[in-house]
Amino acid sequence: MTTLRVGVGSGNPVKRRAVELALGSAADDDLPSDPTGVAVESVPVDSGVSEQPTGHAETIAGAENRAAAVLDAEPRGGAGAPDDGATYDLGVGVEGGVAGFDGADGRYLIMWAAVTDGDRVGRAAGPSLALPADVAARIDDGAELGPVMDDLLDTDGVAKRGGAAGALTNGRVDRAEALAAGVSGALGPFVSGLY
Repeated sequence: MTTLRVGVGSGNPVKRRAVELALGSAADDDLPSDPTGVAVESVPVDSGVSEQPTGHAETIAGAENRAAAVLDAEPRGGAGAPDDGATYDLGVGVEGGVAGFDGADGRYLIMWAAVTDGDRVGRAAGPSLALPADVAARIDDGAELGPVMDDLLDTDGVAKRGGAAGALTNGRVDRAEALAAGVSGALGPFVSGLY
C-alpha cells in the first residue's frame, strides 16, 4: 500500500488545514487507491487570476488553476510525506472571491474548491457571507478583501488566520472549517461511486 500524496495549491496554512480537515473526515476506504496514509503538502502556485477574484467564474478558475498547477509541481517532501520524487496523486485548489447572487442584494464573500487527479475535476463551494456595504464599496474600488479587513481590524495577515469569515461572524465561522466544506464537496468524485 502507498501514501496518498495531496498537494494544496497555496502556501497559506489555513488552506492546508482545510484540506487536512476534509481528508480527515473521509473514511480510509473511501480514498482513492486505498492508501495506508495521507500526506498533505503546501505547494505555492500561481492562481492565474487576479489577486481579488470577482465573480464565481473567476473564483472557480482560480481554484481549478491551482489544483492543476499542483500536479505539474515538483513534490516538496514535507512532513510525513515520502521523499521519493513521486508526483502528487491529487491537486487541490482553494480560492476565495467576492461575488453577487441573483435575487440577493450586495456583495458576498465566496469560497470555491477544486480537486483533480489529472483526469477528473471535482468542484464545490463553501459558505457565502454577506459583506458590509463599506467593505464591498472598497472592493468595488479595486481593493483586496484581506488588506481591507486588516485595515478595519487594525491587524496584519488576517487571511492566514480567521479570515474575513471569522471577522464577519465574530468567530462563529472558522475559515479553515468553511474552506474544508468546499474541499469535502470537491472530493465527491474521488470518494463516492455516484459520479
